[in-house]
Amino acid sequence: MNRIVWLASYPKSGNTWLRAFLANYLARGVAPVDINALPSFAHGDMRIDPYVTLSGKSAGELHWDEINALRPRVQRFLSDTSPARVFVKTHTVLTLIAGLPTITPEATYAALYVVRNPLDVAVSFAHHYGLTMDEGVRAVCLPDLQIEPKDGHILQIISDWSTHVRSWTEASGLRRCVLRYEDMTTSPQRTFGDAVDFLGLAREREQLKRAIRQSSFAVLAEQERRSGFVERSSHAQAFFRRGKVGGYRNELSAEQIDTVIKCHRDQMIKLGYLEPDNRLRV
Repeated sequence: MNRIVWLASYPKSGNTWLRAFLANYLARGVAPVDINALPSFAHGDMRIDPYVTLSGKSAGELHWDEINALRPRVQRFLSDTSPARVFVKTHTVLTLIAGLPTITPEATYAALYVVRNPLDVAVSFAHHYGLTMDEGVRAVCLPDLQIEPKDGHILQIISDWSTHVRSWTEASGLRRCVLRYEDMTTSPQRTFGDAVDFLGLAREREQLKRAIRQSSFAVLAEQERRSGFVERSSHAQAFFRRGKVGGYRNELSAEQIDTVIKCHRDQMIKLGYLEPDNRLRV
């Protein structure tokens, strides 16, 4: 059965925000959903647990080629054992590895894809992983970017920002809804409402407004301050650092900005981040 709804994005693009909104919208609670409950709301495709379950091997015994071969089976397992639609978070580029898809079509119902200005992604990525800004800029331009396996996670194949964006927004046969981080910020009711409509959920005005409040940056950051957040990198002081649109202007040099534009010009124009004459729109 094709029950997986992928919550997909390049790293540091708003995936956690989307998950928090959906969790709060579906919970219909008076109090915000605990951010540390989000991993149980949406399975992470990087988790090694189902690979261990289906292979009968320990995590230490599983090699990359075995994990890659098991991936379609794991995704079908997640789909087939779920009584209804199941949300799965992913940062994985949609591609073939050794002839096998990173995203299994027959297990997939649809995808919500969050995209963010790569200039802001580079800054957020650098802070999250304890990198310099030069390293953050290089990361979003790196065709073979990966997130190494650790803490019960498998290797994640990411690629550069443009390749990742194209893979999800142009994939043939994939039912998808593309959400811009910037629109989630400036027009939350319209943008999150589009996500609700896409999923076939009833759009309830007051519940939409409540879920947007409950998943606001201020609420998420305060929860992290009080209780910590399981997804915070050991290199970062906080997962919810700033969340600002256009924050790159205070952190990247003109040369670093030019590097990102040269790498991603076509997709930046297509997604409304850049004018054809290279003037930045965001």
